[in-house]
Amino acid sequence: MKASHMCLKTLKEAPQEAVIDSHILLLRSGMIKKNVAGVYTYMPLGLKVLNKIEQVVREEMNAIGSEEILCSALQPKELWLESGRWNKYGPELMRLKDRNDHDFCLGPTHEEIFTSIVRDSVQSYKELPISLYQIQTKYRDEMRPRFGLIRSREFIMKDAYTFDLNEEGLNKSYDEMYKAYERIFTRLHLNFTAVLADTGAIGGNASHQFMALSNIGESTIIYNDNYSADQEKAEARPDVYNEEDTLKDIEEVDTPNVKTIEELSKFLNVSPKRIIKSIVYKDYVNNRLVLCLLRGDREINKIKVVNKLGVGEYDIDFATADDFKDTNSVFGFIGPVGLNLYTLVDNEVTTMINAIAGSNKKDKHIKNVNFGRDFNGEVVDIRLVTKGDLDLVKGEPLKEEKGIEVGQVFKLGTKYSDSMKCLYVDQNGNSVPMVMGCYGIGISRTLQACIEQYHDELGICLPEDLAPYKAVIIPIKYDGLMKDVADNLYKELKEKNVDVILDDRGQSFGVKAHDWDLIGIPYQIVVGRDAVNNQVEFKHRKSTSKEVIDTIDAINRLTK
Repeated sequence: MKASHMCLKTLKEAPQEAVIDSHILLLRSGMIKKNVAGVYTYMPLGLKVLNKIEQVVREEMNAIGSEEILCSALQPKELWLESGRWNKYGPELMRLKDRNDHDFCLGPTHEEIFTSIVRDSVQSYKELPISLYQIQTKYRDEMRPRFGLIRSREFIMKDAYTFDLNEEGLNKSYDEMYKAYERIFTRLHLNFTAVLADTGAIGGNASHQFMALSNIGESTIIYNDNYSADQEKAEARPDVYNEEDTLKDIEEVDTPNVKTIEELSKFLNVSPKRIIKSIVYKDYVNNRLVLCLLRGDREINKIKVVNKLGVGEYDIDFATADDFKDTNSVFGFIGPVGLNLYTLVDNEVTTMINAIAGSNKKDKHIKNVNFGRDFNGEVVDIRLVTKGDLDLVKGEPLKEEKGIEVGQVFKLGTKYSDSMKCLYVDQNGNSVPMVMGCYGIGISRTLQACIEQYHDELGICLPEDLAPYKAVIIPIKYDGLMKDVADNLYKELKEKNVDVILDDRGQSFGVKAHDWDLIGIPYQIVVGRDAVNNQVEFKHRKSTSKEVIDTIDAINRLTK
């Protein structure tokens, strides 16, 4: 490709919205162009990299016998009503109507479509198992799109679905897909790990996420040698902290205008670990308030709460002062004693002796509160696990690391086949629901994750097999002998099927070299004063090493 014919526009500075390196570099290199918040156009250079990622995914999907199809992004409401997700999915689901007032959505995922395809195509156990996948654009109405392709409203995903006779078949399909994902992310040169994960809005009974390790990742990985999980899913041993071992009588204390755990800890001169934290949610599905009790130094894990309640993440919200008008409590001084609300008690709270809690009276708290004697509730694990907690396996400390979620696999079971009547006839003539798995890879997010892991102070430096082009020929001046040598190199490399650029633009050498460093072309062949000896400067982008070699040697290196 000749640079003068390329749609190429690099930027000296990135827009102010770009705050992480990979987003900045995607914009500055001209790989993507913003349309509106969370929606981008993939420009020629970015699309070439995207296509290479897709090709790796296709090869590995095809290798395990998964067949590719392509579905519409536009999905009818009726299928989502069958699955029960039309009202449960939440505000991220982009809904619209056609001119006949029929309801549709732009698919954030395709469980309903794939399930409907297979139920209409398969009748007998002899036709199973089946594995189908697609690479397609998805839509989610993110409240706050950010970080470029990491959290966008329109994105490209590979989603696959398996349909098996039973759980044994699902386990085999899941294992095959898991191993295929390991091969995919290894071939893409990502530093990644797989962790236990929550199933979220997709549902199912088991899931793993594949995380590209990165300090800018939005996901937190909790791990040690015995265990690894996404923080939303992570569990740990309850920590027992007590300064006393004999139960005392409840004692009311004045705490004027002291509302937060931090304020109360300072006012009473006690550790936050002695205080019961009361968090109240509004449960819109069941039209009730839910009291959640934690130790004072802990944070609530909202995902664990919604999973326990059996509702969607958007079906609950923090209660406000107005919600307490018809209760016997006062906002800011909420406590479990005598408060008649549905109550979830974190299992650490049950080990606390003579704890401190809100009294449900203004400017007052109570001491010596004990679970079982003074209050009750459903005991669950609803706290956010953090580093330093002990794993459930061997009781060893857990660590934290950030990651970018690039893939996730789910054991759906019969969640969709039950509700949508995706059945097969078994050997005995009985109708049986198919057992399903679901498997996603964020293609566009993987593109940015690769750049986040492979860049330096000059720009992008992707591995050779992911970069948009393999080499660029840069004549210092595109005329005379330098032009002849550059043109001949370009011709010979093209004939040998090397994906090469000839920078024939009328720009200064400094501008041209800067552009290709920024874009990250693995090899630069500079044609300068040594052209008279049929020699060029050969530069490796990643190591920035340079050497003067004969043109024939340059051709041989690039065609190995």
